[in-house]
Amino acid sequence: MFAKSAAEFLGTFWLVLGGCGSAVLAAAFPQLGIGFVGVSFAFGLTVLTGVYALGPISGGHFNPAVSIGLWAGGRFPASNLLPYIVSQVIGGIAGAAVLYLIASGKAGFSLSGGFASNGFGAHSPGEYSMRACAVTEMVMTFMFVTVILGATHKRAPVGFAGIAIGLALTLIHLISIPVTNTSVNPARSTGPAVFVGGWAVSQLWFFWVFPLIGAVIAGIVYRTVFEGEPVKPPITGRPD
Repeated sequence: MFAKSAAEFLGTFWLVLGGCGSAVLAAAFPQLGIGFVGVSFAFGLTVLTGVYALGPISGGHFNPAVSIGLWAGGRFPASNLLPYIVSQVIGGIAGAAVLYLIASGKAGFSLSGGFASNGFGAHSPGEYSMRACAVTEMVMTFMFVTVILGATHKRAPVGFAGIAIGLALTLIHLISIPVTNTSVNPARSTGPAVFVGGWAVSQLWFFWVFPLIGAVIAGIVYRTVFEGEPVKPPITGRPD
């Protein structure tokens, strides 16, 4: 479990540093900014590379919503949820800490720009309503977990799961950055919010609740509809 927790820590660290780092450091860089498309690919690439590098150790979740969704889908034991989620959250905060050390080295840097935090209402990039943001986070997380469950199914082609998962996260960001700055990952949301404080922390609950709802629904739907299994309690014992 130590190795698995360490892998989840490092993978989430990489996701926040790479994904949020692209948004903070490179998205609007004068003349050569990578924009929303570049940030979307940065998030996708962090997951793709992390899954191939660390997936053989921990499964490559890097996201509490993914762990919860896999549990709801009968693919992950409840006994592993706490160490995975704690490692992911700490990894997200550590990634944001390193990003802060880098970003604050530029004259004029300010956290008032949001530091890639997620938000709704006045703190949504496009000022989308709470309802729109809730639907976005639930549906996008639902689809993300569905792709993960399908790509890692025993009938899926071996060796391609990381590509499908990384591209799915890229697509999700292309759709939803203007709405919520894209979370679908409570650990990713927690890291920057810890440094921004204020509104980012006060809205953080939102980016735990709605991604987790979407993930649980995805796990239940995939298990009962696509795998044809009857509804029964998710596994609670230790993995084989």
